[in-house]
Amino acid sequence: MKYLFVTIILFSALFSKDFSLVIEKPFDGALFDVVEDYDRSISAVGFSKSYPSSKVDSTSYTNAFDYLSSVANSHGSQMHLIQVTKYGEILVDKAANLSRYNKAVALIKTPQNGYFVGGYTLDGSMMISRVDANGKIVFTKMFGTKNHDSLHSLIALKDGGVLAIGSSTTTRSSQDNVFETGLGLSDIYITRFSKDGRKIWGKKYGTNHDDKGIDAVESNDGSIIIVGTTEYKDNKNITLLRVNGSGDKIWLKHFDEKSRLMPYKLIRLRDNNFLLSVSKQDEMQKEQIRLIKFNLQEDILIDKEVFTSYSSALLDIQEYSDGGIIGVGYVRDSYNTNALAMFLDANMNMLNQEHFGGKNHDTFHAVSILHNSQAAVVGVNTADYSQESNMWITKLNRDGSIAQISTAIENFFKQLQIIFKDEITQKKIQIRKDLSIEFIDPSLLFAQGVYKLTKEQKEFLNIFGKKLIPFLKANRESIATLEVNGHTSSEWGNNSFTQTYLKNEKLSMNRAYATLSHIFSQQDKASQEWLADVLKGSGLSFSEKVNFSNKLENKTKSRRVSFKILLKATKF
Repeated sequence: MKYLFVTIILFSALFSKDFSLVIEKPFDGALFDVVEDYDRSISAVGFSKSYPSSKVDSTSYTNAFDYLSSVANSHGSQMHLIQVTKYGEILVDKAANLSRYNKAVALIKTPQNGYFVGGYTLDGSMMISRVDANGKIVFTKMFGTKNHDSLHSLIALKDGGVLAIGSSTTTRSSQDNVFETGLGLSDIYITRFSKDGRKIWGKKYGTNHDDKGIDAVESNDGSIIIVGTTEYKDNKNITLLRVNGSGDKIWLKHFDEKSRLMPYKLIRLRDNNFLLSVSKQDEMQKEQIRLIKFNLQEDILIDKEVFTSYSSALLDIQEYSDGGIIGVGYVRDSYNTNALAMFLDANMNMLNQEHFGGKNHDTFHAVSILHNSQAAVVGVNTADYSQESNMWITKLNRDGSIAQISTAIENFFKQLQIIFKDEITQKKIQIRKDLSIEFIDPSLLFAQGVYKLTKEQKEFLNIFGKKLIPFLKANRESIATLEVNGHTSSEWGNNSFTQTYLKNEKLSMNRAYATLSHIFSQQDKASQEWLADVLKGSGLSFSEKVNFSNKLENKTKSRRVSFKILLKATKF
């Protein structure tokens, strides 16, 4: 495999502008789910391992992770939350040191900009936490049976609640209802919670074989489609189950085939049908991708195998607005495992696939389609010649290439060009990539020795300020300083150089002050209070003269004001 496909090697964001971030910790780590936040940042959840010598001793908790840390012991796998900005900055990188916690496997964004986080504990209990937009814990619920349980997925419901899907180890009497309580060693276990964390119901479903809950999705009518596995002897097959909002069975469909089947992801499509990602073992014992589209009445609409040269599986699938599909997972041969991204049309025909990773084990676990049709993908990356895995976040374009990190300054430059499109077209101003804005129209320049604003200058500054200040204020978290700089030409009669410079310095300061004070006076009180923290007027004398192409000074164009936006420093 590594000889037939171009493998994309990961680099740190310090050395590459690829949006591919590997978060290295002292021990193993991985990410299992991802969502886009309302501010366009990306949040992902998974686990990391930690073996500190002592636990945190705290009696005051401000967020969910500090609370979980307070009940921790000194080692083990811990729930880990990562939040990354659209510029590749890591905002949150925090583990919850809960002694009983094993892995967080699911992350859901709430309408209030918080999260539901789901996982399971080492001793066999399921767990969900709700965290608000400020990172404070709203509630934490431990639930399950007296037997060993594990949570596999969370799904968001239309009423704001969540459905937890997993498995429960149990042994039942043969007198029990087989599709409610189960007979095997393991049953599908579903629990429904309200948005405030109240448990509404919890039910088991299964056969007299071993059944496990894998995923679920809510239909438009409020019923729920559940997918699980049923395993017996050498067979591993798929069980599809539809229940109503109270958990009562409507229908059940069982795929009983000779080959081993493993379901991974179930989604509702825009046409209100459903798509299931499955892996199927072929005659050579290789995993092949299988996609099954069906409707609410359990009719199979498409059942297609996507043949690849190597064992492949799509662990997560999502639908684009045009009906296309992206799937992520892994592709492996006898040498290594690479992360896989596959793109298909609405009829499940493969358009292209890309493999990512190095010489060891790399896998994509989850994908979320972003507002701009890029995809955020998370998983696990193992560096070459390493035995430890790391958390991995990357962005992919629609063609499968890795997206580039758009730096804050590049983004601001593009937005300013849009906001001042008319003024740029009319050649009244020019905007440079360093976020400096120069006034270049002759009517906006100053006469020799003059700093008071003309009528034309004031009218233009009114328009200019109404566009610039609201934009900057809306992005206040990124703004460090707004400079207003006055400039002059280099002459001042027959004075000495000292007097020429000082007089021009005072003149340039007066030009900056006149411009600054006019824009400031046009703002409301709230904007003025904010501007007071970031606004800075400077006189630059003739230190930044405008020259002709022959490098001689253009004295007329040098007599101007300019603005410059300075952004806050960012960390990568």
